[in-house]
Amino acid sequence: MNSEFSEGMVSVMIPVFNRAEYIAETLESIYSQTYKNIEIIAIDDGSTDGSFEFLELQRDAGKIQLITHENRVNKGQSTALNLGLEKAKGQYIAILDSDDVFEVDKLQLQVEFLSNNPGFGLVYGNATATNADGEYIYDIKGKFDPDPNDPNQILLDCYYSLPSNSLVSRECYVTAGGFNELYRASQDHDMLIRLCEITNVGFIPQKMFKYRKHEGSISQSSLLKRWSTGFKILNAAKARYPYKGSTIRKRSAVLHFRMFEVYSAHNADRNLLKGFLHLSYAGILDPIRALKHLFGT
Repeated sequence: MNSEFSEGMVSVMIPVFNRAEYIAETLESIYSQTYKNIEIIAIDDGSTDGSFEFLELQRDAGKIQLITHENRVNKGQSTALNLGLEKAKGQYIAILDSDDVFEVDKLQLQVEFLSNNPGFGLVYGNATATNADGEYIYDIKGKFDPDPNDPNQILLDCYYSLPSNSLVSRECYVTAGGFNELYRASQDHDMLIRLCEITNVGFIPQKMFKYRKHEGSISQSSLLKRWSTGFKILNAAKARYPYKGSTIRKRSAVLHFRMFEVYSAHNADRNLLKGFLHLSYAGILDPIRALKHLFGT
């Protein structure tokens, strides 16, 4: 990460891959922020749909910084974000997915919180889910656990979003290290876990961003890769931090249940035998939670 930083500045990083349909609205939500001490770093990850050309226009107008990999190859979101972190000059780091939008006072509220609470390195809030056209679907409410700074809770439930929902002190990213470039899925969850192992977490009970659900959303595709990576993240966390044995067991049960859902769904990955095996593991590791999931409670 850049060794020089500007006090009070927020570096907003946007990893972009083929988001021509949404990127203008995403950028506009940053331009209209009530907090003005920001820099915008767009990292193009090999877009081929016109996103890069649009970003070039924004760069030429002096609105953003635009960086990309050599030969404009696609390397994945982790590598793109690490490239952005190398260039960032802000005291705080905000990440916005290229199809989501910030609420107008998102950065103002979160900077004020971190400025007034020096013992906290990360703050998050609530959100809204919308459809592809930006129309309201439902509220996404953050959970402020009685002990929100217990990493066990984050590892087990991951009850809020790191990328677009949070603001993080650059010092925390320096300490945690970069995003794991071996992960092409769930790299945000891995980083969230590592950040919560080293800093206190704050919560603001207001809406911070709008999460757009559409067919191209990363979270709506490649679920097999996402939950398979989850086991790697869990093993790394277990080796790195003294988590409770019950946390490791219950998180493993969650992952097995998610794998059961993938293998039992009507898609290309459907495999009922594998699905049944994962469901069995989930039931053995955490029978109460498995039954609650099965019966929708």
